[in-house]
Amino acid sequence: MTLYLQNARYIDSETLEVSSTNLAVEEGAGGSVTSIAAVPPAAERKEGDQVIDCRDRFVTRSFGCGHHHIYSALCRGMPAPPHVPTNFLEVLEYVWWRVDKRLDRDMVEASALGAALQMARRGVTFCIDHHASPLHVEGSLETVAAAFERCGIGHLMCHESSDRNGPEAAEKSLAEHDSYLASGRPGLIGLHASFTVGDELLKKSVALAEKYDTGLHIHVAEDKADEEHCVKTYGKRVAQRLNDCGGLASSKTILGHCVHCDDTERKLIADSSVWVVSNVESNQNNNVGLTDYDWLSNIMLGTDGMHNDMLRSAKAHHLVCSTTGGIGYDEVYRRFRNIHTYLAQFEAIGDGLNNLVILDYDTPTELSGDNFYGHFLFGLEALHVNTVIARGRVIVEDGRSTLVDEEEILSFAREQGQRLWTKLGE
Repeated sequence: MTLYLQNARYIDSETLEVSSTNLAVEEGAGGSVTSIAAVPPAAERKEGDQVIDCRDRFVTRSFGCGHHHIYSALCRGMPAPPHVPTNFLEVLEYVWWRVDKRLDRDMVEASALGAALQMARRGVTFCIDHHASPLHVEGSLETVAAAFERCGIGHLMCHESSDRNGPEAAEKSLAEHDSYLASGRPGLIGLHASFTVGDELLKKSVALAEKYDTGLHIHVAEDKADEEHCVKTYGKRVAQRLNDCGGLASSKTILGHCVHCDDTERKLIADSSVWVVSNVESNQNNNVGLTDYDWLSNIMLGTDGMHNDMLRSAKAHHLVCSTTGGIGYDEVYRRFRNIHTYLAQFEAIGDGLNNLVILDYDTPTELSGDNFYGHFLFGLEALHVNTVIARGRVIVEDGRSTLVDEEEILSFAREQGQRLWTKLGE
C-alpha cells in the first residue's frame, strides 16, 4: 500500500528545507518517502492506496520520546500522599513506590493504552519506556507492547529491576527481561538507580544486556542522594560504578537525568558511547536541581512520565538549558531529533522516515528553512497535529485515532484509575 500526500509543504527534518511537493509514503518498518511530481490518477493507483490532501498544511517527521514512565498515566488527579514529601527520596517513598506496588495487569494495560493514545494524538510515534510494576512482573512488558501497538506506537521497553522490594522481585524482573527479549522483541535492560541496585543485580543486568546485544536503561544522579549513597556504600560515584562493571560499554545504554554528575563522571560518560536523556520538567517538579548538558553529544529528550508531549519537552529544555548552558535553538532541535540517531542502532525497529505528522499550523508569519527554529520553539504546539502517520499507516486523522475506540480506552483508563486510587487509600 502507498499513501499519497498531495499538495504538501514538506519540512525535511534534517536539512529543514521547506518544499511544496507531493509525497509517496510506503508502508512498513523500513518504508520510504519519495517526492513525486504528481499523485497518480485513481485508475493507476493500486487497491488500498490512499490520498490525503495536505493543502495549506505542513508535513514533517513525527516525534519520539527518549524516556517515559507510562505506568504513571493513571496518576493524574490521584489522592494526595499520606505525608507531604520534603525531598526526592520521600517523593519516591510516598508517591511513586506506593503507586507501582499497587499496579496489576489491568492497570498496566490501561496506563499503556491511555499514554499511547495521547502520544499518538500529539505526533509521538515512538516511545522508549521504563516500566515499573514490581508486584506484577510476569508478562508486563508484553502487555505494554501490545497496548502500544494497538494505538500504532513503536516501542523499546524495559522493566525496572531493583533490590528495594527484595531478591525475589529482582529475580522476577530479570526473568521478565530474559523472556521478553528471547521472544524477539527489541528492548533494554531496565534498572531503577544505583542506590536501589546491589552489585549482584547490577552484574546480572550487564550480563543480560550483553547476551542480547542491547543496553541498560537506568536513572543516574537524578538527585544528590544517589551519589551520596554510592560514595558511602561503594567508595565511588555512580558513573564510576557503572563503568567499572561494564555498564557504560554499550552505545545502546541510556542514562536518565545525570543532573549531579561531577566533572570526572561527565568525562567518563562523554568518552563512552552511551546516551543521556534530559527530563528538565521532571527535575523541576521534584526539585532535584538543573544542569547543563554542553559536555555531551549523545543526548536526547524525554518526559519522565510527566506528560506525552515532546514539543512541550523541547520548549522546556530550551528554557532551562539556554540558561544553564547557553545553547542555541539549533542545539535544542538537534537534541529533540537525536532519538532517531539512537534508534537507528536497532534493525527494523520502525522509526523510519515514513513516520510523519501533518500540521495544521496557522502561522501568521512565513515559515522557511532559515527561520524554522523560531517556529519550532515559539509557534508549533501539539494542538497543530492534525494527522499522524506511523510506518506509512495513518494512525490519527483529524485529531482522532483511526485504530482504536478512544472513548472505550478512556473509559477503561478511568475505571482502572479509580481502582488504583482506592488501593492507595487502603
